This record gives sequence, structure tokens and C-alpha cells, in this order.
Amino acid sequence: MSGLLRARLPLLLPLLWGCVCLRPVISEDHGAPQKRSINEVSVEVHSVSVDCTVTSRFARTVVTSVALNKANASQEIFFEVELPKTAFITDFSMEIEGLVYVGEVKEKEKAKKQYEKDVSSGLVKASGRKMEKFSVSVNIAAQSNVTFVLTHEELLQRKLGQYEILTRVKPKSRVQNFQMVTNIYEPQGIVFVDAHATFLSDDLLPLVEKTVTDNKAHVSFSPTVEQQRKCPDCEGTLIDGDFVIKYDVNREKSFGDIQIVNGYFVHFFAPSDLRRVPKNVVFVIDMSGSMRGRKIEQTREAMLQILEDLHEDDHFALIKFDDKIVSWKNSLSKATDENVAEAIADVKTLDHRGGDFKKNLISGVNLLVNDRQKMKLPERSVDMIILLTDGMPNYEDYSCTHYICGSEGEQNLEKIQENVRSAAGGNMSLFCLGFGNDVDYSFLDVMSKQNNGVARRIYEASDATLQLQAFYDEVASPLLLEVDLRYPDNAVEMLTTNHFSQLFNGSEIVVAGRLTDNDLDNFMVDVMGQGFEEDYKVQGQASPVNWIDIYPDEEYIFGDFTERLWAYLTIQQLLETRGPSDEKDNATAKALDLSLQYNFVTPLTSMVVTKPETEDGTDSFLIADKLTEEQRQEAERRGHPYMSVNPAVYTHTYQSSPTYFVDGDPHFMIELPEKEDALCFNINDRPGTIFSLVTDPQSGILVNGQIIGDKKIPPDGKMNTYFWRFGIVHQTLGVRLEVNTRDISVFQDSKWVKLLWSDSASLKGLNVDLLVTKERSLMVTLKDSVKFVVLLHKVWEKHPYHRDYLGFYTLDSHLLSPAVHGLLGQFYHGIEYEVSELRPGEVPEKPDATMFVKGQQLNVTRGWQRDFRRDVKNGENVPCWFVHNNGTGLIDGDVTNYVVSELFKTVQDQV
Repeated sequence: MSGLLRARLPLLLPLLWGCVCLRPVISEDHGAPQKRSINEVSVEVHSVSVDCTVTSRFARTVVTSVALNKANASQEIFFEVELPKTAFITDFSMEIEGLVYVGEVKEKEKAKKQYEKDVSSGLVKASGRKMEKFSVSVNIAAQSNVTFVLTHEELLQRKLGQYEILTRVKPKSRVQNFQMVTNIYEPQGIVFVDAHATFLSDDLLPLVEKTVTDNKAHVSFSPTVEQQRKCPDCEGTLIDGDFVIKYDVNREKSFGDIQIVNGYFVHFFAPSDLRRVPKNVVFVIDMSGSMRGRKIEQTREAMLQILEDLHEDDHFALIKFDDKIVSWKNSLSKATDENVAEAIADVKTLDHRGGDFKKNLISGVNLLVNDRQKMKLPERSVDMIILLTDGMPNYEDYSCTHYICGSEGEQNLEKIQENVRSAAGGNMSLFCLGFGNDVDYSFLDVMSKQNNGVARRIYEASDATLQLQAFYDEVASPLLLEVDLRYPDNAVEMLTTNHFSQLFNGSEIVVAGRLTDNDLDNFMVDVMGQGFEEDYKVQGQASPVNWIDIYPDEEYIFGDFTERLWAYLTIQQLLETRGPSDEKDNATAKALDLSLQYNFVTPLTSMVVTKPETEDGTDSFLIADKLTEEQRQEAERRGHPYMSVNPAVYTHTYQSSPTYFVDGDPHFMIELPEKEDALCFNINDRPGTIFSLVTDPQSGILVNGQIIGDKKIPPDGKMNTYFWRFGIVHQTLGVRLEVNTRDISVFQDSKWVKLLWSDSASLKGLNVDLLVTKERSLMVTLKDSVKFVVLLHKVWEKHPYHRDYLGFYTLDSHLLSPAVHGLLGQFYHGIEYEVSELRPGEVPEKPDATMFVKGQQLNVTRGWQRDFRRDVKNGENVPCWFVHNNGTGLIDGDVTNYVVSELFKTVQDQV
């Protein structure tokens, strides 16, 4: 439809391990529509380049983008890059009109205190399972350029026999000069390099250039503007998906490979052709009520495949727990065909059983300890426990929220961890798989690391079964136990960890340190471990590689990579230090010093970005922080981000599914990603009015909201109104919930329970789950139905005008019946409309257009509203078509048709 305007055209360009986004916005004018679509086409992206250099597994990536503001007025342009959550940002700069603004790494707490009055928002947000998003915006004058440069570094981890570099490419529009270049330097020699992308057609495939020699690989992809075109007559881009590079290196030396540059060394150890060591594995499976439904189904599917993959010389056991411990057998069984078949039959009956969540992980530990003492297990074998739980309490016993109780009734976290550590005695590995975003991941992480294992989050999505299987594949084949890598005492110092409990097939051990003796003739390396039938002992002479000889034309590239690799690895290990508080404090102090010395943005540091002076001559600051896993999880608990069900592409659900919410004055928003567009309208009415937001007579779901006004009329004369109270009812399930700015009350099973905003809490029931994040959000999950998220907006208590208020967001709305209605509910099953005849509005920068919707022709204005799910304080601007006069013409009937007299009444009740 050439006459129609394609709204919301973001200049998105997701790139290496993520995305780069350049987009203009206009500063806030509360409730007023703003220009978006015209400005977007007035920003010309000159170039975007991603230059990744991998030197002996250490990857340094530089993302550069240049844009021109072609408009006749200044405008704000955003720059966004997704990077792996394991990477450290090391540098960021903006060049504007010849001036360069550089980010400065400072201690996090000091930066927070120093800039807390001037910081406008954070720069880093959680983004999917593996990534986090760095974003910054800057005001660019008319006809001016801006150049953004972001650098991050990371040590690539070997998993299942290969290293992987992921580049997500989703430009949404074509780019003048688009280039991705990856150079891999591996003196050990390169075995293979694979490069592929989900979007590569027969036409684009030849544009991927790959050159591989013995010790260098070059991969590039640089389509022209025309080659990016989706079709001959459209402006869309064909490039949309993931670009993946996988490779591995030669491993000829039995003691591994050592790289020495500028006084620092790194030792890579991953021997080939070793026989696997048998394992003794106890699977401990949570079957409590919170695992019901899809969780237990996916666990069952994964376990069936895992049992099939057991080796015949392995031993295994199954323990299922809820309020009772149910062992498949009283000891471990050898993985014979007969025993595996019997276990498979048992797993097929796996189902949730309810219970009060007083579980006992100790049973799995004791099973291994007893069988080991009775000599029922091979002497040279690996003992491990794989625990899978969602860590959720039930409705009756939510005092044990998120915790695996280590003994009957035990609820103290440190005591639980102490019980498990004492029982295991350091003789086995504990791998904790936490299902969903409600699990106490920090607790599982500490407990795993205290027992020679790791924790891993399993995300609730359609690929959860594959996540479980993939983790098992990583630990399924032990090769060595108790591995020690030793170096001459007088030759090295500041070693990273050099003792490892186990080495698994397809992984790699990395040790780094600083040389104190330049006499490398005495640099002998010893590697020792316990193998399948005998001890593994090898010795070798470290012979430094002459990088200039191998790469004569590129010696300037390598510089201090071994030193930075050492610093990166040391910081990561110091941050994981467990033990007495003084030991942990000392490790934290060392990690902070290294972070500042090497300019790494870690959980202990922040990057402070000074934005150019505003019109009033003042500076503003933005702070980029490194997210911890707990912060990422907290963001998910608040309702963002939710993961896509597509295991190949981890995006946010609200990017691919419609989102409906009301937040602010009160502003209603319908986001429609499939249309790359959104609709919005405001409601103006008297304080105290109660509106019907959602009503579904078939399912019995009802949501009403009551508005409240400012304390008094502000100086501008406009009385703002906000939602301050919601009533949520599910008549079929017998659930009634009242949420206000003070507290949350839920009625279920003939009793009332009250939760306070001042505390984080989780309440698990048969028909409703509640998750409160302190002073921030409430997630309401109705059994087999819709989810709602309520955000709490706290206002300064002594504010002369404004009050605390609430925002309301709907998730999984497709689960409601076609009969659903209400101010929000009527849009849950889509809305058809067309927009054309874009023209200047009353304000030149705020264009109007004509919308055809529901048989009517409306005048609409391009504007935006704020989505607060990511940032409850500042929100994110979402462009939309603003429908005037309380949404007249867009909503069915008149706004007065949605007014009800009481919080739990329907419109029909009043007829």
C-alpha cells in the first residue's frame, strides 16, 4: 500500500553478539504527541562497522557507528549495542563537532554517590539469556555528525569442542557502509572455521568472505546498500538474523600450549585422545507443586534423553522430592540396558506431587557417600549430583521462599549450604539447575561452587528441554580428575587458579600469570591428574612463540593481550571467591584495583559518560554498570525481559508479541510489533472514577482500576490523574486481588493474605502466583491464563503536588477468550487500521495523519508514551499514533461506557 505511512521505523542494527541501534527521539512534553517517523528518516547512518580480533581466544571487539542528523533542528539520537554478559566494556567515546567525549571507569559506589544528583538514567540493561544492552543518547545539532565507538573484551570459552562468536544482525533498514570483520590469530594452528547465518540466501552467501591459513582466519561480510534490499521495490533489508563463527585449534602437545608476550603467559590445556572417566551421577528432581505443567513435562523429556545417553560404565540414581524423598533405588545402579530401560519407565511417570517444599538435598549426597564407602563404585570415577529445581514454595509454606531446605524445616541459607558442604566433604561435584526466574539463583550458585560444581539457569521457554540436555552434554564425559598445572616457583607469580576438580571433554583449562624470570630455558611445566586407568603426568618445556615471525605484517595487533587476558581471568575468579568474610573482602578489593587499572567495567566499577552541555549550560551524566546475574533475574521478575520461545534467537517477548498497558496520566498504550507500530490515547476524568480495563465473561477474569488526582493543582494549571488501585478477579478460580499503592491483598481458599510493597515476597498458590519485588513491581500469574504486572511509582513523600501511583501491564493476553473487552481488553485480539496522508500538525515538529479504523476516519498525531518495565523511574519512549479526545473512534463507544461504581463490579452488573 504505497499511499500508507509505515510507522515506527527504528534504525536498528544488531551486531556483534548483539545489536547497534541509532534512533532519534524528542525530549519529553508530558502527554503531548511527538514527532517520530519524519525524524527517523532524517537520520542517515553513514557507516556501521564491527571489528573483532581474537588473539589466542581473547576477543577484542570495536563497534563504530557514524550518523548524520539531516533535519533542520537538533534531535536526540540513541546508540545501542548488545554484548555478551561475560564481556567487560573497556572503552566508549562519542565525537561530536570535533569534540571527543570519553567514558571514565570509576569505582561503582563512589561514582553513584558523586553523580547521583545528575545521572539521568542507566546505560546497561539485561537483554535476553546471554546478553546485555549498552545504550546512550546524545542531542545532535542540525546537519551534524556523531561518531560512537564502543570496545569490549572477553576470553572465549570452549564448549563441546569449539569456540563460538555470535553476531546478531537486525538492521531493520539499510545502512550506507555496513561491515563485519573478524580476524582470528591462533599460533597453535586452526583446525576448522565455520561461518553461517540464518538470513543467508543464495544471493548473499557469496558475500561472506572466509580465508583460513594454518594459524589465521579472516571472515568478513560487507553487503552494499542495494544488496541489503529485501526486494526490488521495497526499502526493507534482507539482513535479519544471527551470524555465527565457530572454530577450534590444534592440540599437539600433551602438556598444552603456552603463549608468552611482554612478561605475561597464558597456558591452555585441553588434551585430545583421552578415555573418559566413568561417572556416578545422582539426579535429584523437584516434583513440588510449583513444577506442575510445562516445567515437569520438559524435565521428563530431558531426563528420557539423558538416560539414553548414559555410558554403560556409568552408575546413576534418581531421587524425586516434594514433601517426601522418593528414591528410585536405595543405591546407584550401573547403566546397563536393563537398568536404563527400568529407569526410563519410572521417569515416564514423573509428575508434580504438591507438598510443602521442605526438601532434603542431603539424600543424594548420602547415597553417593554410602555407595563409595561400601566400595560399590569404581575407584577411578567421578561423583556428581545434578539438582533440578524451580526453588518455589507452595501457597501454605511460603516462609521457605526460593530455598532448598537442607534438612527438615531448615530455612537458613548459610546453614543449608554448610550442611551440604559438610556432607559432601569436597569429594563430589554439585551442579544446580535453577528452573525459571523465581529460583534463588544466588543461593544455588554459591552452593554449587562450594562443592566443585556450577549453577545454571534454565529459562522457561519451549526449548527448556534442549537447555537441560545441552548442560548434561557439557558434563557427560569427564576426562581427568584433580588436575594440577605447576610452574617453577621462582619463575612465575600472580597465578590464576591452577587446580581444577575435573576436566570435561570439549572444554579447556586456562591458567595465566606473570613471569619473574626471563630465563625461559628453566620454564618447565608439569600437568598432573587422575585419568581412567592411571594417573596423568606430563612435563614440557615452554617455548615462546615469536609472534612477529608468524605474523610479520601484524605485530602491532597483539601488544599486551596476555596481560589483559590475565587481568580478565583474575577478576572473574576473584569475584567468585567463597569463604570467610575477610578473605572475600580481600578478593573484592583486589578485583576492584584490577578493574580500575585495566579500565574494565565489572560488577565493582562503573563507566561514567559525560554528555555534552545542554541548552542551560549544565552537564549531565550517564552511568554504565555491569549487571550481576541477580540483577538480570530481578529485571525478569519485574516482567522484562521475557524470553522468546525460539531457542535460536533470544529476544524479548514484547518485541514479537503485542503489549497492552496503562501507565502515567493515565496513558493507554497498544504496542503492535508485527506492524512496527503502536497506538495510544489518554483518559481525562474526575479523580475517584473506576474504569473497566479487562473483562472476560467466559473465563471470569475482571480487572478494574481507580484513578486518583494530584494533591493540588500544579502551577501549570493541569490536574494529572493516575491509577492508584486495581481490583483483579478470576471468578472461576476463586481468586480476588486488590492492589493499591500501600499494599497487596489476595483472597483465595477462603482466606485473605496481605503483602507489603516494602518487602520482596513470593506467594505460590494452586490458582495464582504472586511475586513482589520490593518497592517496584508485582507479577500476578493466574493458573493456565494471563499474567499481569503492576508497577509501583514512588513519589517523594513531601512532593507538593504528585502522589504515588501504579502502572498496569498485560502479558500472555492471547490466552483470554474472544469475548474479552474493556478499555484494554478490547484490543487483546488485534486491531486493524491504516495510516496515510502525513502532514504538518499544529506544531511543525508534531506531524498529523489520517487513520482509518473501525469504519471511521480520525485525525491522529505522531507522539510517544513511556514504557516503564525496563526502568521504573525514567521509562523508555515508545513512539505511537496518538488518538485524541479520550480515544474516541478507537475505543468501542464512549469512555463513559467503561465506568463502574465499585472496584469488583462489571459494567453488566450495573445495567
